[in-house]
Amino acid sequence: MKTKKILYWITTIWLSVAMLTSAIFALIKPEEVLELYLTLGYPTYLINFISLAKILGVITLLLNPYKKLVEWAYAGFFFDFLLAFLAHYQINDGEQWWVLIPFALLLVSHQLKDISRN
Repeated sequence: MKTKKILYWITTIWLSVAMLTSAIFALIKPEEVLELYLTLGYPTYLINFISLAKILGVITLLLNPYKKLVEWAYAGFFFDFLLAFLAHYQINDGEQWWVLIPFALLLVSHQLKDISRN
């Protein structure tokens, strides 16, 4: 039980770091992020919305306030990773495989989330 709880927190913290890093990088809006959104076919006005959603999702995962809200955060991250994977795959830039790392963290964290409540 203790090992699973430690694994939960390790994966959740790494997932949170990845999402926060992504959100902060996007909010700074360097030219690379704007170009990437346009290349992937996303409108650039989504940058702020998605960044805010990532930050709120991280807060929700780390504070674990309500079970239903935590599920929404996991679902949001799942769809973010799925759409990122598909967008990179569509333009064939080879970057889609990097999405599998945070996706794996998401799966492990979600699988072990009930342990953190005990």
